[in-house]
Amino acid sequence: MPERIGVLAIQGDFEKHLDAVRRTSPGVETREVRTSEELSAIDRLIIPGGESTTVGLLLERYGLGEAICRRAQEGMPIWGTCMGMILLAREIEGRDQYRLGLLDITVVRNAFGAQIHSFEDTVAFAGVDHPVTGVFIRAPVVCRVGDGVEVLSRYQDRIVAVRAGRVVGTSFHPELTDDVSVHRWFVDL
Repeated sequence: MPERIGVLAIQGDFEKHLDAVRRTSPGVETREVRTSEELSAIDRLIIPGGESTTVGLLLERYGLGEAICRRAQEGMPIWGTCMGMILLAREIEGRDQYRLGLLDITVVRNAFGAQIHSFEDTVAFAGVDHPVTGVFIRAPVVCRVGDGVEVLSRYQDRIVAVRAGRVVGTSFHPELTDDVSVHRWFVDL
């Protein structure tokens, strides 16, 4: 049976993630995830970028956040990009908003500035044998990592990618590039 990878399709550029995953391997099946039932039909989940306050409220209101936490406890690999990493964090500096708390990290939202300060640059990513292009759009950074959290990538000495077991967070958007190396890494995780 092919691996079934879902992308949370509430908000954000989930289509780009779906396309990148499809390009990693012909045997991978992709699905949009909006409900607990759709979540139960996948093997891995990607939480894309978007607006963390809005998506967090929707996850809480419809019980999907609780279902995601259950699946993580069962060992399902989960990857959050930008907003997704914010939602996966245990703490958000200066904010008391809904979060899943699956990564023992503290994040700072919009750490590189407003939308106008968005940029692209290469970053080294543990597990990928070449530098990858990071697209940073109102990107968060990790300012604290807890026990068991591995730093996968830094940009200008700021932590921009982490992993704890099968839960991964990146502050940048690899789905907005032609390189599917980070997606392939996640599919193989």
